[in-house]
Amino acid sequence: MGIKIVPRHGGTLKEKLYLPAIFGGMKTTLSHLFTNLGDTPDIKTINYPEEMPHDINERYRGVHRLTKREDGSVRCVACFMCATACPAECIFIEAEERSDGVDEKMPKRFDIDLLECVFCGGCVEACPCDAIRMDSGIFSFIGKKREDFVLNKEQLLAHEEKKA
Repeated sequence: MGIKIVPRHGGTLKEKLYLPAIFGGMKTTLSHLFTNLGDTPDIKTINYPEEMPHDINERYRGVHRLTKREDGSVRCVACFMCATACPAECIFIEAEERSDGVDEKMPKRFDIDLLECVFCGGCVEACPCDAIRMDSGIFSFIGKKREDFVLNKEQLLAHEEKKA
């Protein structure tokens, strides 16, 4: 019938006790411990936040930012594509009509909750007018209360592109 019988391992007393495996693991752990203790001058550390990391990739996704047009107005047309594409559902947009006579909308409110954001970049990919980017270079964002991590439209417009 094509039935294959697979022999069961671990039948010997040595394998049932697990002691050889435990001692093998301890040997590996202790060898790494003593190697690290002997090479303390070679351990690379930085004094963060006074000294920023130097090994951040240029494609790193930092904190979000909203871009502006040449005339200084916000580039976002409140199409809700970024909020729709966001798997964490951390983007909230409230639209309003533009006051300068242009036939499109603009965001009255544009909030991103950084505590819920997974920094996947889906919002950047979904935006049809390149209004939202994650190239601010800000990788460390701190606050004392939850409200500090909800960025509004003005804060997102204040972030500048990281100069390479």
